[in-house]
Amino acid sequence: MAMVGLFWITEESVHLGSPPDAEEHYVRITSEGVQARDGDGTRAWPWSGLRSAVVEAAPVEGEAGGGGRFLAAVLEAVVTLGSSYGGGTPPQMLLVLESDDGTEEVRVWAAAKGYTSQEIALSQRLLTRFREGAADPGTLMAWSRDHGGTPRPPEREALLREWVGTQNPGTEDGVQR
Repeated sequence: MAMVGLFWITEESVHLGSPPDAEEHYVRITSEGVQARDGDGTRAWPWSGLRSAVVEAAPVEGEAGGGGRFLAAVLEAVVTLGSSYGGGTPPQMLLVLESDDGTEEVRVWAAAKGYTSQEIALSQRLLTRFREGAADPGTLMAWSRDHGGTPRPPEREALLREWVGTQNPGTEDGVQR
């Protein structure tokens, strides 16, 4: 299992934010769409029915502490998810899904205390590419089968750029370099 950007990746699944917690709450990204399980039950949104899928309030990693603190936060999230997160709860993000039927919001536990701004922007672009059918979560799972483990920040960003389909995302993909 590994975390790359806002995605938690295993050989069998891709989750937005953290992996399933002790109560099996999750937001899963599949080739068909988004699945969420929470206290209200299980819900699904096919990509074809979504006009947009955007993550709001993703926690940003501070400049101080760097990658070591980031990786420690990932390990802490895995070990303590569902109980406490360094004395509190993990940060929450909000997945906003817009369809012809309106807008729905899904709370998502972050897998880390913070992400780099580039990881957030590239993850947003990858989520859009999933919705457009221009990228497939199976690519991320295949990578996990071959590599596993959370890479360092520069490698995570390089992977996201590869999965988005560009080596220099520029402003076209909504990512400033």
